[in-house]
Amino acid sequence: MHNRSIIIFILLLALLICCSTDPKTVTGYVNPFYGTTTLWDSSDLGYKPSPEPEFRTVLTEFGRRPAKGITRAWGGECYPGSTLPHAMVQATPVTMYGSGSGYQYEDTVIFAFSHSSKGQWGLGHVPILPFTGEITVDNYHSTYNHDNESAKPGYYQVYLERYGINAEMTTTMRCAYHKFTYRANVEKRLLLNLSRTNSMRVGTRFSFKQENRNTFSGSQGSGEVIYFYAVANHDIKSIDSLTDNREKITIVDFTGQKGPLELKIGFSFVSVDKARKNLEAEMNDKNFAQVVKEADKTWEDLLSKIKVTGGTEKQKRTFYSCLYRALQWPAIRSDIDGEYTDSRGNTVNKGFNYYTSNNYWDTWQSKMVLMEMLESELTADVIRSDIERGKVGGFLSSGFHGDFSTSFITGSYLRGIRDYDIDSAYYLALNNATKVAEGPRRGGRRYLSEYIDRGWIAENRVENPTTGTEEDEAKASVSKTIEYAYSDYSVALLAKELGDMDNYHMLMQRSENYKNLFDTSTLFMRGRFDNGDWVTPFYPDYPYYVYMYRESTGWQATFFAPQNPSGLIGLFPNKKIFEQKLDSLFIIPWGGYEADNLTGFLGQYCAGNQPSQGIAYYYYFIGKQEKCQEKLDIIMEKYYDMGKEGLAYAGMDDEGGLSSWYVLNAIGLFPFSPADPEYIITVPIFDRIVFDLDGIPFTISKINNGRKISSITYDGRKIDDYFVSHDDLKKGKELKITTE
Repeated sequence: MHNRSIIIFILLLALLICCSTDPKTVTGYVNPFYGTTTLWDSSDLGYKPSPEPEFRTVLTEFGRRPAKGITRAWGGECYPGSTLPHAMVQATPVTMYGSGSGYQYEDTVIFAFSHSSKGQWGLGHVPILPFTGEITVDNYHSTYNHDNESAKPGYYQVYLERYGINAEMTTTMRCAYHKFTYRANVEKRLLLNLSRTNSMRVGTRFSFKQENRNTFSGSQGSGEVIYFYAVANHDIKSIDSLTDNREKITIVDFTGQKGPLELKIGFSFVSVDKARKNLEAEMNDKNFAQVVKEADKTWEDLLSKIKVTGGTEKQKRTFYSCLYRALQWPAIRSDIDGEYTDSRGNTVNKGFNYYTSNNYWDTWQSKMVLMEMLESELTADVIRSDIERGKVGGFLSSGFHGDFSTSFITGSYLRGIRDYDIDSAYYLALNNATKVAEGPRRGGRRYLSEYIDRGWIAENRVENPTTGTEEDEAKASVSKTIEYAYSDYSVALLAKELGDMDNYHMLMQRSENYKNLFDTSTLFMRGRFDNGDWVTPFYPDYPYYVYMYRESTGWQATFFAPQNPSGLIGLFPNKKIFEQKLDSLFIIPWGGYEADNLTGFLGQYCAGNQPSQGIAYYYYFIGKQEKCQEKLDIIMEKYYDMGKEGLAYAGMDDEGGLSSWYVLNAIGLFPFSPADPEYIITVPIFDRIVFDLDGIPFTISKINNGRKISSITYDGRKIDDYFVSHDDLKKGKELKITTE
């Protein structure tokens, strides 16, 4: 059989065995390429993309290149490679260094396979690439074709056209397993570009060492250092390197043994020795097919916690692909023996699994609650990890927006997840709400002093605010004020639960601070200058980006008070005017503005970014549930599966933020106020859902095919409003939603 025939046979076999979909499994519905594409069409984006900046062109040799001559929008930023739920390792292709996940579906070349990715900028550790022949530092990438590329949960495969190599990979929690099938009678070579990651500049600190005849190890990074220990099934013949003034590439040549080159790599954020021990514990005695099978079972067991019946095949594919995305991050950082490197750089073992921090602003409303419902033990470990990090600076995680880590902890505690030090968690949450950070350290809420003193944050006077305004120039004062008010509410609920009534009353009073920036003359949340005057001129539809609003507009920020929706409605002259205002948000066309993270518009509603995600539910509070459902149905139908390939989100998934929103609305439950242990009931897209809630399955049944709810019962008991509590769901009964 000729070499070309052998390669074709191997590709067909890989596609047949590893990527066939079994209709009896939920993993068969998952498409790991979902979220890897970009929106290019103006009608999808909501604006006409501007020309590509020149700086992107000069970085061509490092993987960036002009994309169709126009600026690439922030897409889903997802990766197609192999991983397990919340794993340390993601083995995935790199098609563009410096991009969100390192992989862009529209690209035509592969530079390497990296071993960490989360669907946002950063990571991309330890890039490797199998090759043959000769290369240079700036010319080693290979073309590839999507026809010869495949993936499923726990497995990725692609054919490298330049070298005639079929690359396959699978993973465990802390290890990667590569299988590279070369053409017959060619030299088997492997490169490691340890001077590059997806975020670090070239020349980053790294080390490399041959351990023995078929083993090598090393490290990479200057802040968070990752260590690796690799074992090959072929002996190492020689090790060399290529260097220029930007990068150093390590080249490993193997002896001419027969069969595919297989490489097992253990990883650790503690030491090389711990990487070796992780490898020995998770993978050493297993073959490639066995690891693929175990990875599939791991995903099958977790994804099967939500079983759906009815709906279309497309809806099931979208649902399980989104659920798959939602359960990948945060990622474990402790080793198999529990050791990890803490925020101070010390190696410790606290007796729990230590996880990465979260971008809570992206994940607080949907993703973290979904995790609380499906993975209570992991949720407790994530909170323990947050507490340990918080002890260093005295605060819980707080980003450039509000500090929604507090709603996560409160919501988890009130849902019965309590296996952690709640006193320490509450101490830190109270610090976030009341303590002003001193000195150059980061932590706590920005501009907290003025928020406490007067109940709102003043905006700077900026002469020409634009979408490019920097945060040092503007303060995102409206976004911070209204989000701090919700965070105050979240801490207040925890204070009440723990019996701290003085702080409960103080924080509940502060939770009304959103009202201080409501302008009755325009009926918008609006910025104010230090002297109390309203910001003028005022354009509520303009995405300044950090001037008054962060990643949102006056339209979107006006409908944010999940702690008190009736109070927000009460700021309007009457419910009819509120309804008209809410209607207008979904009707008035987007003005064609281009701004980072804002894509996919239904009127002024931005389906591609988090600030809009809670808006439609306000219809419930004026007795118009069916209007909310109409908007939810449009968003689920038109703003997922986008683009010509049907693989694009309306915007960046942000560690599962957009994915989780779809999952929860598809089953008919949404945590309108995540700190409260209850869910607003919507109409599912499926006829029946069986949800395994921490080992207790409850059922959701949809009666009839209408989208207006006529009645709701739980365990035969009528629900008079639209909310069901977490405690009720834990009873394991049937939630019946009758529609008309």
